[in-house]
Amino acid sequence: YKKNLKALYVVHPTNFIKVLWTIFKPLISHKFGKKVIYLNGLSELREHLKYDQLIVPPEVLRYDEKLRNLHEGRSPSPAKMPPPRPPLPTQQFGVSLQYLKDKNQGELIPPVLRFTVTYLREKGLRTEGLFRRSASVHTIREIQRLYNQGKPVNFDDYGDIHVPAVILKTFLRELPQPLLTFRAYEQILGITSVESSLRVTRCRQILQSLPEHNRAVLSYLMGFLHEVSRECIFNRMNSSNLACVFGLNLIWPSQGASSLSALVPLNLFTELLIEYHEKVFSTPE
Repeated sequence: YKKNLKALYVVHPTNFIKVLWTIFKPLISHKFGKKVIYLNGLSELREHLKYDQLIVPPEVLRYDEKLRNLHEGRSPSPAKMPPPRPPLPTQQFGVSLQYLKDKNQGELIPPVLRFTVTYLREKGLRTEGLFRRSASVHTIREIQRLYNQGKPVNFDDYGDIHVPAVILKTFLRELPQPLLTFRAYEQILGITSVESSLRVTRCRQILQSLPEHNRAVLSYLMGFLHEVSRECIFNRMNSSNLACVFGLNLIWPSQGASSLSALVPLNLFTELLIEYHEKVFSTPE
């Protein structure tokens, strides 16, 4: 990292971080020390990076606003929440799989998932870094709005194969409950303690406890990612790389965020689903 890192931006640095850095700075090369840049707010980050391509968590946005208000002598504004309302009949993002099924004549595979997978299967399987690249946040929000309003989306209009890839991940991330369900979270964390030769069998057992609808959607998605991994000579995305991208988009705890220690079992479980798709999702005899 020391050799390859171009710059390290620390936004909202605490006094503890600054003191710690001061202590260790004499032990670190001067060349590397020049790469560390403190930024007091997100407005300063815009001057260094393409801010519209960053996905900044809402908690960070609220904290940044709070700091700006305190600096300007204003009282902090309450957290902004969208007004409560029933979702649109054509809503695609932020609604449950059951809602999507009911609004689409019983179709199990959500329209957004089917459209993005079909497009990527036809035009993106050999794209290097597929699912690893970002896209303009403005573009992603615009496409979400079109889908939610029931309007057609033609990905050819955007000229970027990574746009539908990001839309697919965004759809999974905005499900009210993860595709693998909250209930399966603890079971999945235990996959690393299972003997290697029995892990595929354990994956099958865990999937059997999923609702039938979730299992059907998961099988559809993992089947596609298996196809992507088979083209890894061209796209550089083998099952392990894909698992690193999709692990946290398929499962997260009901409270808080996944810990760093949870990443290994979550990614391993996802890798097994992709690598051994046929065995894991086959009908038991």
